[in-house]
Amino acid sequence: MSYIQVRDDQGVRIIGFNRPEKRNAFNLEMYQQLTEYLIQGEADNDIRAFLFHGTDDCFTSGNDIVDFLQSGTLDDNHPTVKFLFCLLDLKKPVVAAVTGAAVGIGTTLLLHCDLVYADDHAKFQMPFVNLALVPEAASSILLPAIVGQHKAAELILLGDAFDAHTALQLNLINRVLAADELMNFSLLQAKKLAAQPPLSMQASKQLLRYNQAQVKAQMKLEIVEFAKRLQSDEAKQRFKAFLNK
Repeated sequence: MSYIQVRDDQGVRIIGFNRPEKRNAFNLEMYQQLTEYLIQGEADNDIRAFLFHGTDDCFTSGNDIVDFLQSGTLDDNHPTVKFLFCLLDLKKPVVAAVTGAAVGIGTTLLLHCDLVYADDHAKFQMPFVNLALVPEAASSILLPAIVGQHKAAELILLGDAFDAHTALQLNLINRVLAADELMNFSLLQAKKLAAQPPLSMQASKQLLRYNQAQVKAQMKLEIVEFAKRLQSDEAKQRFKAFLNK
């Protein structure tokens, strides 16, 4: 069974993370599939918007640590790196429906979505420094732009979890909904985006993201530093403790 489930509905490509036994943790295969489905959707004129979602109790718990540590060098050919730049370069709008835990990439990928909705049980966390790593997915530039420098520092440097209502107050998400309403509402919003004039939609999205060159440059810097930290003794100690736990 594929860990990434895809279906198309009235112009919306619906992409589901479905690895519940690992709390939807992303492995290399999932990153590869995500990138392929996004590229295909960008090239398909019948697809005009994307919608990400997880399972009923979890969006994604982040990277599969064991798989990630065995994944080789973080270069331009690495599946994770390819996914991040694909996400950054998407011309078509992206909606996310967040249920339960959204950890690491589960939170930072939301910074690249155009609309984000969460249920009232959602929990967000960016525990990069806790694992002796650094932020990724350009979160070191996007997060301060959204929530302010001091709050971004608190979220990144301490890495504490926060709930959906806090995320709403910080403007990280658009709305908090009941769990049984989340998916239907998110899909409705995605279909509204898909019904808009596509070229106008894509041009407007690009105008809203006027600093993309700077964001891309920051993402590259993060990847270089992330690769260094990944090989550090303190990171190896933190990973060992995490895996033992």
